[in-house]
Amino acid sequence: MNRIAAAQLEHAYRYACETELRAFKPGNVSLYSEAHDMTVADFRESAKASAPHLVDFEVGVGERIYRAVAATRERVGCNTNLGIVLLAAPLLQACIARGNNESLRESVDRVLAATTRNDAEWVYRAIRLAAPGGLGEAPEQDVRQPPDVTLQQAMALAERRDRIAWQYAHGYADIFDFSVPVYHTALSRWGDDKWATVGLFAELLRWIPDSHIERKFGVRFTPRVADRMRLVSQALSMADHPEQTMELLRDIDNEFKSAGINPGTTADLTVTTLLAVKLDTLCEH
Repeated sequence: MNRIAAAQLEHAYRYACETELRAFKPGNVSLYSEAHDMTVADFRESAKASAPHLVDFEVGVGERIYRAVAATRERVGCNTNLGIVLLAAPLLQACIARGNNESLRESVDRVLAATTRNDAEWVYRAIRLAAPGGLGEAPEQDVRQPPDVTLQQAMALAERRDRIAWQYAHGYADIFDFSVPVYHTALSRWGDDKWATVGLFAELLRWIPDSHIERKFGVRFTPRVADRMRLVSQALSMADHPEQTMELLRDIDNEFKSAGINPGTTADLTVTTLLAVKLDTLCEH
């Protein structure tokens, strides 16, 4: 097992959460614009409350998820980070469990494959406690009933309607195959993690429909959202300085929030990407 202190993992997690907040993400909560009855302070407190539980490796991954969600709920009284916690917990586990000559991605695959029915029970409790919007009912392994499959198997059943579940079923393919390269390309250009995060968010939302939006509205807004993110990506690619895109970002942010559009799943994937990048470096040392 890698000799990585819990404090280092907490720092990586909180860095990812904070950097995502510092990026102007149209439709989502950021330092530039709050909405959806949530504030920047709510998200900061959520990261602070959940972090210690996510690195408590004395308990299983499912119980860590539940404890992190419960601590968040107690601190801010709403669901700010269920998706972030669901995706962060296996990544953090994979970092400390990474074997010699094993990539972080390979370690994630092992962690997911090793999840149990007990993990699923804890996660079901966490989901019920967080009460995410648009949860609905599932034809199989509904979270209101005790699971009889492992956590990864339960997520595989939900992958078509939830992109976070899709990551569990596909070894975080969106993160490792798409998001991490996009982030590194943007960071190389701008040399600024905040603006690299804006570019990452725009590309994610441009190419991967946001399951949080689609649970609420169906596919009604999906083409429009993709088109607006195409404009952001084009503007960033043509700008001498990324700050030149601020007016466009504000206009799209106002448009999305006026329509109740919140790309929450995309924000969760953004945090996860930032965490994966940080952990990949940390685990190498």
